[in-house]
Amino acid sequence: MKKKLTTVVFRGTPEQEEKLIAAIDKYKGVKGAMMPILQEAQSIYGYLPIEVQKIIAERTGVSLEEIYGIASFYAQFKLNPDGEVAVAVCLGTACYVKGSGQIIEEVSKQLNVAVGSTSPDGRYSLEATRCIGACGLAPVMTINGEVYGRLTVAEVAGILEKYR
Repeated sequence: MKKKLTTVVFRGTPEQEEKLIAAIDKYKGVKGAMMPILQEAQSIYGYLPIEVQKIIAERTGVSLEEIYGIASFYAQFKLNPDGEVAVAVCLGTACYVKGSGQIIEEVSKQLNVAVGSTSPDGRYSLEATRCIGACGLAPVMTINGEVYGRLTVAEVAGILEKYR
């Protein structure tokens, strides 16, 4: 599933940009350096906004399309910032078999946020994740790191109510 960009306003600082340029320059001429560059960029900004991808493209000579392709392919990279309330639903095998597909659809409906997106006001983000290692609690959802397990669709609204 391709990740989707939303209309979140990017607000990078000059200090962040300096760190980004230093990270890019550190890998100048190193074969296969795009992954570590993107990892460092994400550690600086918390995600990989298109503006950051453009800087990387300009400084490395790699096309923006190729950088976006890498960033959108690997689950470790985020194209949107976490919301104040960061919701993640595990879609690993055990969770999916036990209904996490329906759970994530319900969360998306309740929050009015598409999977892989952040609400325009920055309040909520919703991510589909792979196995988080809590298979015995399947299906699992995390909200700001708090784990909710053995979920049913009927429980979603009540859990989310705590975060409104």
